[in-house]
Amino acid sequence: MKKVYYIGDWAVQIGPVYAETSFNHAAKGLDFINYGHWLLEALQSTGEFQVTSVPTWDFYNMQPGEYERVLASHEIVIFSDVEAKNFQLHPQFFNRRLFGTKVLTFPDRVRLTVEAVESGLNLMFLGGWLSFNGELGKGGWGRTPLREILPVECLDVEDLRENTEGFRAEPVEKRHPIFQGVQLAGMPPILGYNRVRPREGCPVLARWKGEGDPAIAVGRFGKGRVLAYTSDPAPHWGCNFVFWKQYPKLWTNAARWLTGGKE
Repeated sequence: MKKVYYIGDWAVQIGPVYAETSFNHAAKGLDFINYGHWLLEALQSTGEFQVTSVPTWDFYNMQPGEYERVLASHEIVIFSDVEAKNFQLHPQFFNRRLFGTKVLTFPDRVRLTVEAVESGLNLMFLGGWLSFNGELGKGGWGRTPLREILPVECLDVEDLRENTEGFRAEPVEKRHPIFQGVQLAGMPPILGYNRVRPREGCPVLARWKGEGDPAIAVGRFGKGRVLAYTSDPAPHWGCNFVFWKQYPKLWTNAARWLTGGKE
């Protein structure tokens, strides 16, 4: 069974908040929400893949050596709504009690990711408000060396493209193995996506109809394969998508291709 490590698409919900008087505001409720459970279940639906799903804050809090073990023990790593700061910073940089007690440096998780792909790890970069360049540039992937292993080019400005009527995907390379048994014409409307530019040498497999922007693109970097899907595999952008009958098939096809399926 091939192992997948899925980072992102979790949230902590605090509230609702009640204002009972001018001075008393109380949050009455606390919940952990895994918006990624649809993708997890899709990938595990055939029994070929074992998925570990973790919140972005778990990735951020990893101690030296822990991320290296993840990269070495999984065939696919997925990033969805994981802004660049989670790669570039570490909680101990903000622990003032450590200042001056030792030199504070940690292994560069961007470098580790790039090197792992070049050595044979496979990645999925998935969209959202904190993916690619993201809302107000918060995603920031293109400002880091992650751009070396992205099969698309990020914009330098906010890249969110949203519409309450939705967008539909259309295939560019209909015979690609990722679309085997999948009819994109039946894909429900997507409520938003990250605008990106095609990257030379990286095939665009699908685009957003009427927009021309890449929806799915793939690339080979060293020994590893990488897929970019520029919308969210989860709500809110994907609140219709996750209930599509062919949703599991699309993602298992993608995972098979990443782990060595035919071109």
